[in-house]
Amino acid sequence: MSNDDIRVETDNPEQLEEMQLNGFQFVRTEFLAHLHEPSFSFNDGKVGVNVACVKRLPEVEFIQILINRESKMLVVKPCDEFDLFSFRWCTVKDGKHIPRQVTGRLFFMKVCDMMNWNPDHRHKILGKLCKANGEFIFAFDLKAASTYERSFTGEGKRKTSRTPVLPAEWKDQFGIPYEEHRKALQINMFDGYTLFSLNEKYQKGTADPQPGTTPADGDQRNEGRIT
Repeated sequence: MSNDDIRVETDNPEQLEEMQLNGFQFVRTEFLAHLHEPSFSFNDGKVGVNVACVKRLPEVEFIQILINRESKMLVVKPCDEFDLFSFRWCTVKDGKHIPRQVTGRLFFMKVCDMMNWNPDHRHKILGKLCKANGEFIFAFDLKAASTYERSFTGEGKRKTSRTPVLPAEWKDQFGIPYEEHRKALQINMFDGYTLFSLNEKYQKGTADPQPGTTPADGDQRNEGRIT
């Protein structure tokens, strides 16, 4: 039996049939509840990961951000404090690791320009912990971003939608075809990735530690709309 086959039980427990998985689609995490899934957010000129990322690699203190312009993939890579363009991705308070939202307006705007995002909205990308060249990394597909639109109330207060807008091309699909799943997050860290600096030393006064995201930002929603 090949790796593309799976045995499933029929009404008769003594009878087994083989079922082909080619043609099936993996349902995207974005369509389900994903509060505890790793995510990366772009919000008001700040960027950062959520609590789920920090919990998966609790021994990590410093990271680097890499982007592949061709594949539109963003990678968060653990590193040493003294590595080029490293910055602290969390703070420790009462023994708990709290993710930091770091100010990086130039980086924020460059990504919004590359992805044709509206910088006034909040953008969140779910990711996966995987291995590349023997190292654990978080991989985020920028093309799969969920957008939380903002508007103003009659009193002039800014309001963030709790229902995300999902990529339009997802309208007629559930997710990645089974045949493509194996290579979806195959990453070679030496192939086309650029190391980005947030210039954190210059911006230490503006770095804003935050205890992750809040329900008002839409992280506890399990559904979105597609445009």
